Amino acid sequence: MDTMDFIIGKYNYWVYIVLMMIGFYAMIAKNNFVKKLVGMNIFQTAIILYYISIASKKGGATIPIIKEGLDKAHQYLNPLPHVLMLTAIVVMVSTFGVAVAILIMLYRRYGTLEEDEIMAIIKMEKQK
Repeated sequence: MDTMDFIIGKYNYWVYIVLMMIGFYAMIAKNNFVKKLVGMNIFQTAIILYYISIASKKGGATIPIIKEGLDKAHQYLNPLPHVLMLTAIVVMVSTFGVAVAILIMLYRRYGTLEEDEIMAIIKMEKQK
Protein backbone atom coordinates (compact mmCIF):
# COMPACT_ATOMS: atom_id res chain seq x y z
CA MET A 1 0.00 0.00 0.00
CA ASP A 2 1.40 3.30 -1.03
CA THR A 3 1.53 6.28 1.32
CA MET A 4 -0.90 8.40 -0.67
CA ASP A 5 -3.52 5.63 -0.70
CA PHE A 6 -3.13 5.32 3.06
CA ILE A 7 -3.63 9.07 3.55
CA ILE A 8 -6.63 9.21 1.23
CA GLY A 9 -8.09 6.07 2.80
CA LYS A 10 -8.14 7.77 6.20
CA TYR A 11 -9.64 11.05 5.01
CA ASN A 12 -12.18 11.18 7.82
CA TYR A 13 -9.39 11.30 10.41
CA TRP A 14 -7.79 14.20 8.54
CA VAL A 15 -11.11 16.04 8.64
CA TYR A 16 -11.27 15.53 12.41
CA ILE A 17 -7.71 16.77 12.83
CA VAL A 18 -8.46 19.88 10.78
CA LEU A 19 -11.61 20.56 12.80
CA MET A 20 -9.71 20.10 16.05
CA MET A 21 -6.99 22.50 14.94
CA ILE A 22 -9.55 25.11 13.84
CA GLY A 23 -11.24 24.88 17.23
CA PHE A 24 -7.94 24.95 19.11
CA TYR A 25 -6.78 27.97 17.11
CA ALA A 26 -10.01 29.81 17.86
CA MET A 27 -9.70 29.12 21.58
CA ILE A 28 -6.07 30.26 21.75
CA ALA A 29 -5.74 33.07 19.22
CA LYS A 30 -9.06 34.91 19.31
CA ASN A 31 -9.77 37.71 21.80
CA ASN A 32 -13.56 37.65 21.53
CA PHE A 33 -15.12 35.29 24.07
CA VAL A 34 -17.92 34.27 21.68
CA LYS A 35 -15.32 33.17 19.12
CA LYS A 36 -13.50 31.24 21.84
CA LEU A 37 -16.75 29.51 22.76
CA VAL A 38 -17.48 28.58 19.15
CA GLY A 39 -13.92 27.24 18.85
CA MET A 40 -14.47 25.10 21.93
CA ASN A 41 -17.65 23.65 20.40
CA ILE A 42 -15.87 22.91 17.11
CA PHE A 43 -13.12 21.13 19.06
CA GLN A 44 -15.64 19.08 21.04
CA THR A 45 -17.59 18.18 17.91
CA ALA A 46 -14.42 16.90 16.22
CA ILE A 47 -13.71 14.63 19.19
CA ILE A 48 -17.28 13.31 19.19
CA LEU A 49 -17.15 12.58 15.45
CA TYR A 50 -13.84 10.76 15.90
CA TYR A 51 -15.17 8.48 18.62
CA ILE A 52 -18.31 7.69 16.65
CA SER A 53 -16.28 6.86 13.55
CA ILE A 54 -13.98 4.42 15.36
CA ALA A 55 -16.98 2.39 16.49
CA SER A 56 -17.80 1.29 12.93
CA LYS A 57 -16.28 -1.65 11.11
CA LYS A 58 -15.60 -2.27 7.46
CA GLY A 59 -17.43 -5.13 5.83
CA GLY A 60 -20.99 -4.59 6.93
CA ALA A 61 -21.22 -4.78 10.70
CA THR A 62 -24.75 -4.57 12.07
CA ILE A 63 -26.44 -3.38 15.22
CA PRO A 64 -25.78 -5.57 18.28
CA ILE A 65 -29.12 -7.37 18.39
CA ILE A 66 -28.88 -11.15 18.20
CA LYS A 67 -31.79 -12.82 16.40
CA GLU A 68 -32.42 -16.44 15.66
CA GLY A 69 -30.97 -17.63 12.41
CA LEU A 70 -28.14 -15.11 12.25
CA ASP A 71 -24.62 -16.37 11.85
CA LYS A 72 -22.70 -16.28 15.16
CA ALA A 73 -19.57 -15.14 13.31
CA HIS A 74 -21.28 -11.97 12.08
CA GLN A 75 -19.60 -8.70 13.16
CA TYR A 76 -21.50 -6.32 15.39
CA LEU A 77 -20.97 -2.64 16.02
CA ASN A 78 -19.82 -1.64 19.46
CA PRO A 79 -22.60 0.51 20.97
CA LEU A 80 -20.48 1.86 23.84
CA PRO A 81 -18.79 4.74 21.94
CA HIS A 82 -22.17 5.91 20.64
CA VAL A 83 -23.68 5.88 24.13
CA LEU A 84 -20.69 7.72 25.60
CA MET A 85 -20.77 10.32 22.85
CA LEU A 86 -24.48 10.87 23.40
CA THR A 87 -23.58 11.76 26.98
CA ALA A 88 -20.75 13.98 25.70
CA ILE A 89 -23.21 15.83 23.46
CA VAL A 90 -25.44 16.54 26.46
CA VAL A 91 -22.43 17.83 28.40
CA MET A 92 -21.34 19.94 25.41
CA VAL A 93 -24.77 21.57 25.11
CA SER A 94 -24.90 22.18 28.87
CA THR A 95 -21.44 23.72 28.86
CA PHE A 96 -22.44 25.94 25.95
CA GLY A 97 -25.56 27.12 27.77
CA VAL A 98 -23.68 27.98 30.97
CA ALA A 99 -20.96 29.74 28.96
CA VAL A 100 -23.55 31.83 27.09
CA ALA A 101 -25.11 32.83 30.42
CA ILE A 102 -21.69 33.88 31.72
CA LEU A 103 -21.01 35.83 28.51
CA ILE A 104 -24.32 37.67 28.89
CA MET A 105 -23.35 38.64 32.44
CA LEU A 106 -19.91 39.79 31.25
CA TYR A 107 -21.46 41.91 28.51
CA ARG A 108 -23.93 43.51 30.90
CA ARG A 109 -21.16 44.37 33.35
CA TYR A 110 -18.39 45.51 30.99
CA GLY A 111 -20.23 46.35 27.76
CA THR A 112 -17.90 44.22 25.64
CA LEU A 113 -16.86 40.63 25.06
CA GLU A 114 -13.28 41.41 24.02
CA GLU A 115 -10.79 39.87 26.43
CA ASP A 116 -8.27 42.73 26.21
CA GLU A 117 -10.88 45.41 26.86
CA ILE A 118 -12.31 43.54 29.86
CA MET A 119 -8.83 43.08 31.33
CA ALA A 120 -8.12 46.81 30.89
CA ILE A 121 -11.37 47.70 32.66
CA ILE A 122 -10.55 45.32 35.53
CA LYS A 123 -7.07 46.89 35.91
CA MET A 124 -8.58 50.38 36.01
CA GLU A 125 -11.10 49.26 38.67
CA LYS A 126 -8.30 47.81 40.81
CA GLN A 127 -6.29 51.04 40.64
CA LYS A 128 -9.18 53.10 42.01
